[in-house]
Amino acid sequence: MNKFFSRTVDLLFVLLLGLALATPPDVLAQNHVVSPSDLQKDVAAASAARQQNREQLESFFSSAEARQAMKSVHIDYRQVVHAVSRLNDDDLARLAARSEKTQKDFAAGTLSDRDLIIILVAIAALILIIVAVR
Repeated sequence: MNKFFSRTVDLLFVLLLGLALATPPDVLAQNHVVSPSDLQKDVAAASAARQQNREQLESFFSSAEARQAMKSVHIDYRQVVHAVSRLNDDDLARLAARSEKTQKDFAAGTLSDRDLIIILVAIAALILIIVAVR
């Protein structure tokens, strides 16, 4: 009876081992909470938002009035554009939103040329300060 029991245990062990080796690994793997495709979409969206914010700020600073205003207070346009690329995503989004609002207010006539110049120089100086502190 002891031989029979030993052979039965051996047979069960071989069957379980065969079953374990025959089972595909992805069946036993845990599902990820976030799929790789979702991560890729989020990264692409963040990259697109960052690019849009950079373009907004660069267009804000590229106007003739903006360049003249920065030149009058001895701020180099190229230095500001370079600093914009070094801002983190949060600062970039905030400043892009402010510049867009300022442009809309100016276009609507609620801001004068003088107000626009003051705001523009303040934003340029803020960008340079943020980058210098980091």
